[in-house]
Amino acid sequence: MSFREALRTALRSLRAHKLRSMLTMLGIIIGVTAVIVLVGFGDGMKAGFNKTFGELSKAIIIEKARANVPGGGTPRELRDADAIALGKAPALSEVVPLLASTALVQYKPGTQFRGQAFGSTVRFLGVNNRTLERGTMFTANDEQTKNRVVVLGPEVVAALFKGKAGAALGKEVRIASTTFTVIGVLRSDGNFDDIALMPLSTSRAYIFGGDNEITSMAAKADSVAQVPVALEQINEIMDGRHKIQDISKRDYKVTALRKQIDQFNQFVKYLTKFIVAVAAISLLVGGIGVANIMLVSVTERTREIGIRKAVGAPRGAIMKQFLLESITLAGIGGAVGTGIAVAVIKVGENVVPKVAPDFGAPILSAPPVVIAFGVSLGIGLVAGGYPAVRAAWMRPVEALRFE
Repeated sequence: MSFREALRTALRSLRAHKLRSMLTMLGIIIGVTAVIVLVGFGDGMKAGFNKTFGELSKAIIIEKARANVPGGGTPRELRDADAIALGKAPALSEVVPLLASTALVQYKPGTQFRGQAFGSTVRFLGVNNRTLERGTMFTANDEQTKNRVVVLGPEVVAALFKGKAGAALGKEVRIASTTFTVIGVLRSDGNFDDIALMPLSTSRAYIFGGDNEITSMAAKADSVAQVPVALEQINEIMDGRHKIQDISKRDYKVTALRKQIDQFNQFVKYLTKFIVAVAAISLLVGGIGVANIMLVSVTERTREIGIRKAVGAPRGAIMKQFLLESITLAGIGGAVGTGIAVAVIKVGENVVPKVAPDFGAPILSAPPVVIAFGVSLGIGLVAGGYPAVRAAWMRPVEALRFE
């Protein structure tokens, strides 16, 4: 029997039991669809996160030690001169000083929000990878003249102006005992959403006082690859300025956000693998279903097998027929599942950005499609192996006697 004849016979057998064949393929269809779709959505979520927060991988925070340094006494305050010195580090593209504390922001009597008052420079947005929802950022001139202008975070706007960014622009809010004009509203990203941001000079003049002390510094490396070099340069400069002889007694702390970004990506990677492994169980269940149906098919066609062997059909031909039926059954299921998965991902590419723009549209890639479909064919081969061998080794006389 040629391959074409064997395939024609296999398709004829599947058509003879349409409902049974469809129910058997259902497990393969669900498994293939689940694997491809979940990998696509997992890759999309990871790509979306990296696109949104990738720039933060270059961010570095320098803070004063929160407690007395063992053997080193009280931590030295951070100052403007520290930020200026770090700004000369070759691996750093930007450094901005930060002055922050909790503060009560009031719009009108009974409408208030306790958040954080932040003083910084015009480069705050760039270093922290933030953008404005509405309005404008304060300017260098505002810093020089100590203008009482403020940019509010989305949580502050939600509390004071019911989340309406446009309604906040131009309004006056009271922070501490001073009135400020709202000139901008930050776009939400879950980081610094509860702040009232103003020029550093303004914050010192009306909120914090002092001349050159700062709470912390935000720096940005030239590239993600330069982060380790930037950390070394920061430590070298700060050790020199703070006269640190023993690195275990440093009175400052340096934190690279790249580590947190990498940890999240690692988490998404393992989560995707776990979910795919769970989805693959349905492929295994589908394979068991295929094996079961093929065993039933062998039993039902025992007399047919006996007749074919009696007229001279070799064992290889019998085995090929049943293996081809099993592979065809699983292959059709794999093809249908692949088609459904591709359709779901294509729909997701259009729907997800509208519903959840920060989530990341699903990504359709060749490897999961090829692997999932290949596994479905492999399942058909494995699941049909034993029934095919059993059919091929039947004795003609016993097969012809079967009722």
